[in-house]
Amino acid sequence: MVGKDMVIKDDGIGTIGLMAPAETRMTRMRRALVMLDARWRTLAREPEEGAATAEYAVVLVAATGFAAVLVALLKSDAVKTLLTNIVKKALNV
Repeated sequence: MVGKDMVIKDDGIGTIGLMAPAETRMTRMRRALVMLDARWRTLAREPEEGAATAEYAVVLVAATGFAAVLVALLKSDAVKTLLTNIVKKALNV
């Protein structure tokens, strides 16, 4: 496209190159900032509830696995002996 003041290079997807007048670039930058602000406000208003639910599920599975490992350790003879000796020493003091 050829304007009155200078040549505007249009790449066909709606962006204007550096040869555009300053007002046109500023207008597009303002419009982009307004759209970005609107998107951020939309995301802040609509929390991703599904993602939070999935995160809770992962935490629950991890906690259950940790509890299973802990129970298995506490049932072992070595840990039972260790805990019994600790309690006996504490009661002797």
